[in-house]
Amino acid sequence: MKIVLAEKVSPATLAVFQSEPDWKIVTHDQIKDGLPAELADADGLVVRSAVQVDDALLASAPRLRVIGRAGVGVDNIDADAATRRGIVVMNTPGANAIAVAELTIGLMLALARQLPKANATMHAGKWEKKSLQGVELRNKKLGILGLGRIGLEVARRARSFGMEIIGHDPFVSAAVARENAIQLVSVEELFRDADYLSLHVGLTPQTSGIINAKTLATMKKGVRIVNCARGELIVEADLAEALKSGHVGGAALDVFHKEPLKDSPFFNLENVILTPHIAGSTNEAQEAVGVQIALQVREYLKLGVVQNAVNLPSLSHEEYVELAPYITLADRLGSFLSHFAEGNLESLRISYNGRISEGKTDLIRNSAIEGLLGHSEGVNRINATAVAEERGIRVSEEKKPTASGGAGNVLKLTAHTQSGEVFASGTVLHGTSARLLNLNGIDVEAPLEGNLLVLRNQDVPGVIGRIGTILGDFQTNIANFALGRAVRGSAVPEGTALAVIQVDGDLDETALRALRKVEAIAEVRVAALGEKPLLALAD
Repeated sequence: MKIVLAEKVSPATLAVFQSEPDWKIVTHDQIKDGLPAELADADGLVVRSAVQVDDALLASAPRLRVIGRAGVGVDNIDADAATRRGIVVMNTPGANAIAVAELTIGLMLALARQLPKANATMHAGKWEKKSLQGVELRNKKLGILGLGRIGLEVARRARSFGMEIIGHDPFVSAAVARENAIQLVSVEELFRDADYLSLHVGLTPQTSGIINAKTLATMKKGVRIVNCARGELIVEADLAEALKSGHVGGAALDVFHKEPLKDSPFFNLENVILTPHIAGSTNEAQEAVGVQIALQVREYLKLGVVQNAVNLPSLSHEEYVELAPYITLADRLGSFLSHFAEGNLESLRISYNGRISEGKTDLIRNSAIEGLLGHSEGVNRINATAVAEERGIRVSEEKKPTASGGAGNVLKLTAHTQSGEVFASGTVLHGTSARLLNLNGIDVEAPLEGNLLVLRNQDVPGVIGRIGTILGDFQTNIANFALGRAVRGSAVPEGTALAVIQVDGDLDETALRALRKVEAIAEVRVAALGEKPLLALAD
């Protein structure tokens, strides 16, 4: 395994990788012929914010499996290009949460007590005590937009100052809010009622420019705004005008649209505190993000465990434990169905029935696509959806909270090709066993594991015996024998039967030819469902 550390890291970060005796570690100062040349045979890449990981750079890294960003923002990484190439992109949200939360509180205090002005006047030899009367944080209402790790850490610290906390985050539960004494409100109420407003959301189409002339007009006169999240959350010209008019009493900004900050409407405003994106810049935080990303990259390359991936859905440990068996089921069901889909694949419909329909199904979907396209080059669980889109394969999902067929959760895959439609459904038994329930309209319960021999035959006496004899003649041991038959009213003609036989070892081609010669057997197929390392996700 080869890891390239493209930027300077701490000794503790380097030590995590060096603990693997067979791994080759290349540090930033050991890169002699350029980063592209060094990445030609690399499995992992670790960067901070300086190195630009674009599609051109990734083209020089055919073996790369993971990119680790020691920090939160991934603006310097083309995550879409990485996804297309099947590369996981990880960051380290939360590792610097304490540092950012502490600066946020510090900036709130600085605004309340006019600390920058007090310091500047004292250094100028002035004693302007009367003009520096401030306000207390006690009994003020703090509005927090975004209740992730940083937002919650801010709330915990603000409570110690006697502040009342209100917050808005559609992705946080009421229970978590109650545990942290936060009153959940709408974003409109948050803006209307806050004495102090602190921003802790990521940049999305919904949050870009969320602080603008319209929303500022709804806020209390004298509101103070702190932004240690993303500069793009604020329309800077609108905030500057609100500060000049006095409608906004003060602002403390650590992040900006363009960094480093060279030209800004805030430069000549005394009621604005500006810091050069230092919220996460503490010795402790920098050490923490480096060690955390090293551990994450190592765990992925060794065990397939993904933490904090920006191009995969985030799952808690509890969610992962519940969904992991169905991720495996989807892969095997897709792989199984691929042996029956003839002609070019045009579309795939994934149907979820039962409790799994209420969870995060992205990885189940990707796993099903990976299984179905598994014979194609370069398809994995990270880029499966992107590959399907590139190839013009339509993927749709339907979810029903009530399961069918007597099983708690049922997953059904329906593949449409130029030759027609094939489908299969399955479930998980005993918590871990992936089982086939139905193939093309015939109910048959069989394990989705190992080498499976699938026979479609006439429902007449003597077929089972002939199958057993032929397999015995070729020293093929039967591990499981499942039978199903068409029922009246189904789409399958009456008189059709299906056998799914799990066998030990490989199937001899001569045995398969012998089975095909049996008059009552219409079709013989083999599906090999090998074990794959499970792609696990955890917080």
